[in-house]
Amino acid sequence: MSNDKPKLTPRQQEIFELIQRAIARTGAPPTRAEIASELGFRSANAAEEHLQALARKGVIELVGGTSRGIRLKAGTLRTVNETRKRGGESSGAASNVLPFNLPLPGLEQLVLPLVGRVAAGNPILAQEHVEQTYSVEPGLFARRPDYLLRVKGMSMKDAGILDGDLLAVARTRDARNGQIVVARLGDEVTVKRFQRTAQGIQLLPENPDFQPIVVSPDQEDFELEGLAVGLIRNQLLN
Repeated sequence: MSNDKPKLTPRQQEIFELIQRAIARTGAPPTRAEIASELGFRSANAAEEHLQALARKGVIELVGGTSRGIRLKAGTLRTVNETRKRGGESSGAASNVLPFNLPLPGLEQLVLPLVGRVAAGNPILAQEHVEQTYSVEPGLFARRPDYLLRVKGMSMKDAGILDGDLLAVARTRDARNGQIVVARLGDEVTVKRFQRTAQGIQLLPENPDFQPIVVSPDQEDFELEGLAVGLIRNQLLN
């Protein structure tokens, strides 16, 4: 990518900055409808036209099949990270998944193990589960991750988490409602949105084709493994 910044129109710049603010504030890009509402467009189609123009200029990438399928290109990640730091973001915002690209060159690297298929009853970071390691820039994450987990399936598609992606996970045994977590249920490790109710815990998908998982208060095979704090897109590793 050239070091020259692409020239954006005032409206394109406005949308681009809106995307950056949304990611810095919530950890997720806005939907087309949210962009239209924020900027007073009559429909989401108008927002889509501007997003297509930004994609052609190489500052964002559009991912099909998800309402929040907007990714900043590698050259813009430093700006977003600086925005997050200036905003004094609390660790609570780390619950949202960030659509990050690969690390920027010349920066300090964090070496993370990649966990693949997890055997029942074994710790998630057991040596036999580690497929390989990756070097990433630690500043990309609002909270330092402990490992990468290879995502299986499309149950979190509408949160921008796709099959084969590498999810950055910070180990914890506690979570707040609305956070995206990695949980173990018997022989399975799953990525879902956490919700605690009076009846127990619900693990909510972000895809209408999937049903919530209900965890009863006396269920013994449930364990919270960690919080999602970032994402590396699978195709960027090929």
